[in-house]
Amino acid sequence: MANENASSGHKLGQLIGNWYEEYFVLPLLQRVGKSLALFVDSRFVNRKAREEKIIWDDLDGNSVDYDYVLELGGSDNKLGIPVAFIECFWRRGARHSKDKARDDSGKLMPMRETYPTARFLGIVSAGDFTKPARELVRSRDIDIFYVPKEKIVNAFDSCGLIMDYPDKLPEAEKANIVEKFDKHFTVSKKKAVQKSLIKLVGQATIESYVDRVRATLSALPQEIRFILRHESMPITFESVAAATDFLKSPNFKMTSPIESYLYQVTYSDGSEFEKSVDDLGELKK
Repeated sequence: MANENASSGHKLGQLIGNWYEEYFVLPLLQRVGKSLALFVDSRFVNRKAREEKIIWDDLDGNSVDYDYVLELGGSDNKLGIPVAFIECFWRRGARHSKDKARDDSGKLMPMRETYPTARFLGIVSAGDFTKPARELVRSRDIDIFYVPKEKIVNAFDSCGLIMDYPDKLPEAEKANIVEKFDKHFTVSKKKAVQKSLIKLVGQATIESYVDRVRATLSALPQEIRFILRHESMPITFESVAAATDFLKSPNFKMTSPIESYLYQVTYSDGSEFEKSVDDLGELKK
């Protein structure tokens, strides 16, 4: 019975999550893409340039699947330069919210180091996502757009769709709710709920988010700095006394120094980017 219970809840969660991703989040990002001439990739877009999933590799060679990637110069046949990585999800309950925040932000953070062009990292969440979880996301310098569960429930309810229930509801009743929901969740209903949610969230809130993403992505470099670093080979001591004696008259030999390059960029929105590379070829890239 417990497995069936989880199965019904999981199916309903998938239906709502898929709808939220395709009918609410994707149109927002497509507006950003249209205004900045960016290709908006998602699993709802079929393109020859990739396989089924939206996979990008990080610096460690890990292949990671993302919900949305905004690309400069991308097309159906060619992967572009990534400028934004965005995750999205629906959560019915608050349980494990911080784990979810940690996991999704952990997926996004390496992209900032891997792709210097990735100016925007974001999460678009809906449902019961706790304040501490949202604060964790923001503390990692990741943008968050949050739609409370009540607004989602009310949007569906206004269109005659029941998608919430007490946790202790008997499985037979829960399965009945899910069956009716699935049967009546047609394309026309999905569009109706979309309009209802936009009205509940507020056009001003939506415009504010679109403008926020657009502003971050359109910020221009105001200052670019290159720094050449020379590092000596390490000098090793076997005791504190020996190290202390050396520091009385230090002599760091710079024969065959190790070279590295640091580049720093300050953007018009006040944000900064910094990265160290090993050779001139990487710096040019």
